[in-house]
Amino acid sequence: MKYSTRELAVLAVFGAVWGLVEVSLGSVLKALDVPLSGMILAALGLLIALIGRIYVPKKGSTLFIGIIAMLLKLFSMGGIIIGPMVAILVEALVAEGVLSAFGKPSRLAFAFAGALAVTWTLVQPFVTGPLLFGRAVVDIWLRFIEDGAALLGLAPEAVLWIAAGLAAIYLTAGALVGLIGWGLAGQLVKRAGSTAPAAVQN
Repeated sequence: MKYSTRELAVLAVFGAVWGLVEVSLGSVLKALDVPLSGMILAALGLLIALIGRIYVPKKGSTLFIGIIAMLLKLFSMGGIIIGPMVAILVEALVAEGVLSAFGKPSRLAFAFAGALAVTWTLVQPFVTGPLLFGRAVVDIWLRFIEDGAALLGLAPEAVLWIAAGLAAIYLTAGALVGLIGWGLAGQLVKRAGSTAPAAVQN
């Protein structure tokens, strides 16, 4: 997919904003040990990327934004952080895949893209933990259940309820991000007087 110079500049701006959120807010959330910090960062990043998709409604644009954000993550305090960088890239890939599959931008496409991309942060430890850091899946699972039980106020024995509850939280948060992104993008495009898909202007 070819982009004009203006489109590349727009995508770079959205990618830079996502990257700055990761670098600044990510450090704060990590220092404060805020629960669901990964989900919060993913939600904000995808909100930015989805709005960018409306401004440049072409295949690959969401991934491009994610790549820029990932590269900016290199400047995080403490040096290269592989986990968050992988998270950014895969979130952008998932969102890009969903939006490209739908083809035409729509509220439903944005909701699905947000839901699946944000939920990746829940799944990621089970993938990157063993592959990149040599962690045992059992240890990751036990930590997952322990943190989930504390967050939801359930007994650790309620494994299925914990897993279902966390999945519901992430999916719902992601879907809301998609819907909010769709609404904000429409408002911003109208105020800027820019050209956008007809659907977003309704």
